[in-house]
Amino acid sequence: MNIEVTVADKQHFTYTRAICELIEEAAKARGTGIAKRKPEYVLTKMQEGKAIIALADTQLAGFCYIESWDHSRYVANSGLIVASEFRQMGLAKRIKEKAFELSREKFPKAKLFGITTSLPVMRINSGLGYKPVTFSELTQDEVFWAGCKSCPNYEVLSRNDRKLCLCTGMLYDPAKEAKTTELRSPQQERPKSRWQLFKEHLARRQSNPILQRIKDNLFNKVSKKELVKH
Repeated sequence: MNIEVTVADKQHFTYTRAICELIEEAAKARGTGIAKRKPEYVLTKMQEGKAIIALADTQLAGFCYIESWDHSRYVANSGLIVASEFRQMGLAKRIKEKAFELSREKFPKAKLFGITTSLPVMRINSGLGYKPVTFSELTQDEVFWAGCKSCPNYEVLSRNDRKLCLCTGMLYDPAKEAKTTELRSPQQERPKSRWQLFKEHLARRQSNPILQRIKDNLFNKVSKKELVKH
């Protein structure tokens, strides 16, 4: 089955009500973790070029949108939904990847975050580089948290002073990711061969006499057969 995942535009405006109904149906079925959206809100996301839609021919298969907070310092990928007949096909991952790509394109310096109770979404986020964090590391924009009021878990969130809920907070920080990439050399990315490890062993023996005695005992246990391979 050919399912197109693309950035929504004016040709997709007619799907706004169906998207909201799909979100509401999923919220009822799951019983937790999905806040309701209004058609006007979804339409605005499409008009701003901040929505991802998945279509199987003309049938709505899935949806997601992005929203910025704290003067674009934070960006959330929200409202991820896949129609029941299109699940177990890897579609949620495709939609999230497209939303991630769009977020990085529109807000390259922003921290990307999300809150979810869905384990599959957590796995997808982890694959994209998100890390679990406390709610204090997410946006503190009151408008964002007000959007949780239609979620069944809002009482839990408010009772814990917005520090704890059934949702898990996840964050992708491009600044930290860039720093990690700079520190990671090509040699470090590839597993070291036994020959490389052997040469490092010899170097350590020459530079540290204490280590030399310890390593000698271990080194003598290595079979000649292993060393001949190199």
